[in-house]
Amino acid sequence: MNDNDITTVVDLLVKELKAEKLPIVSDLAEKDSDPFQILISTLLSLRTKDEVTEIATKRLFALASAPSEMLKLSENQIIDAIYPVGFYKNKTRTILHICRELIEKHKSRVPDTIDGLLSLKGVGRKTANLVVTLGYQGDGICVDTHVHRISNRLGYVKTKNPGETEFALRKKLPHQYWIIYNTIMVAFGRNICRPVSPICSKCPVSDYCEKAGVTRSR
Repeated sequence: MNDNDITTVVDLLVKELKAEKLPIVSDLAEKDSDPFQILISTLLSLRTKDEVTEIATKRLFALASAPSEMLKLSENQIIDAIYPVGFYKNKTRTILHICRELIEKHKSRVPDTIDGLLSLKGVGRKTANLVVTLGYQGDGICVDTHVHRISNRLGYVKTKNPGETEFALRKKLPHQYWIIYNTIMVAFGRNICRPVSPICSKCPVSDYCEKAGVTRSR
């Protein structure tokens, strides 16, 4: 893929996104970019299908939507609300720990920097970038498996893992696309550019894609 084609590719995928359902975290940000809710929803989404995350997020936030409210809940109440997200018991403990940290160290405010977020237990670079971009409209590029896979499949980067992909994109992806890039790639990856046998016959950016690593497609 020619690096200069990224503008065309992103613009085409943005048009495609309008017909798709947004990932739950992006949907939350569209309605109300509350950094705390984005943080908790992102933690729930890890290793969990989006439809499960959506239901769990709504149940949990119906009970508590701020750190002080969350600490009034018992572990069992949170578990009942978020089940069956992946690792729901561990995530419950992480949520409670983070809420205590936010109150004790950050005056109940979610940090607005990558480093500040990474200081919180259970928060990795993917989560930190998503909170900074969707919660604060700040500089960040959230790289999950979809972003890593598709960026390499297109031939825009050649990296071995999401961490390398994030820093490669920071060097070359036009700044105006940093916030939207994760949202469009997640939707695109779920519906067309799937991990196994992508639907290349329906792909709006097929002409620009190197199809790196693709052995079977539809």
